[in-house]
Amino acid sequence: MNPLTDDLNHIIKHTQGLWEDLRGKRLFITGGTGFFGCWLLESFAWANKNLNLNASAVVLTRNPNAFVKKVPHLASNPAIQFHVGDIRDFDFPPGEFSYIIHAAATSARATFNSEDPLTKFDTVVAGTRHILDFAVKCGAKNFLLTSSGAVYGKQPANMTHTLEDYCGAPDPTNPGSAWGESKRAAEFLCSYYSSKYGLKTKIARCFVFVGPYLPLDIHYAIGNFIRDGLEGGPIKVNGDGTPYRSYLYAADLAIWLWTILLKGKSCRAYNVGADDAITISDLAKVVAKVFKKPMEIKIAKQPLSQQPPSRYVPAVGRVLAELNLKQTIGLKDAIYRTVLWNAHTLPTKGDLCKEMN
Repeated sequence: MNPLTDDLNHIIKHTQGLWEDLRGKRLFITGGTGFFGCWLLESFAWANKNLNLNASAVVLTRNPNAFVKKVPHLASNPAIQFHVGDIRDFDFPPGEFSYIIHAAATSARATFNSEDPLTKFDTVVAGTRHILDFAVKCGAKNFLLTSSGAVYGKQPANMTHTLEDYCGAPDPTNPGSAWGESKRAAEFLCSYYSSKYGLKTKIARCFVFVGPYLPLDIHYAIGNFIRDGLEGGPIKVNGDGTPYRSYLYAADLAIWLWTILLKGKSCRAYNVGADDAITISDLAKVVAKVFKKPMEIKIAKQPLSQQPPSRYVPAVGRVLAELNLKQTIGLKDAIYRTVLWNAHTLPTKGDLCKEMN
């Protein structure tokens, strides 16, 4: 039995009617082996089987063997095939594709390992242009770009939530802005190709998430806290705990991305994320409460006096108003589900978390 059965049924329940558009169609997906990609493929495979869609997906990957090891049940699914290549210069596969989901970029682990900013920038920009060229050649009509909230630059301290029409931007003189600047360029390319070729390009500006397949050993605070809890604690906060973030569960992420692809307006950006802000220190406390035994929380640094905390929190009124999308799984439940899924992969730790009320 798939351990994500409840989540996948939840996705199907909240996307009723959407899947008919994919019946008998071919999809091309980049970034299919990452966190976003695994959830897109899990939900696609589940809908394809349970709704008898007779659809198929081709997944671009640089390392199919790694994916086979990571998710063998998806790798062996007859409706999912691999196309080996780099997003910047892969050979175009033959045939027509009705839909393209472009979720590829440099890996989160490469970012964690201080990847060269120019490599990151080139991969996103050149890769987006290459996949858009492929979309034109293969006759695709709908194209989804997973962009980032980083396109807005630093969120002002007096702005609790960032709206899609906020005109902030990353600092172009800072090499650390490569991710945000490259995603801005990718959005421009989508708009250009839409104008020139009539391609319907949908833009999802993604913020912060939690769920199965999220790496626990890199720079994601919530992943680190879950790892610490699974290891018996303490839960370690590396900073001062004051930044504000918000977390959308991966099943909701999948619902939102499929809906934006199939129903979103072309060249219109949609924030994707939760809007209930929480400090990192309070997040550590929520994670700690999921586990049966008391968990010590260690905060490494003291807050700097008179310095406002950083924020990275989206406003999500647009997806609610235009696409009727909202968060359906709360933070505590999202953490619990993520802990439970990871505990299943560590049999000796399977009894660590409390049952949800």
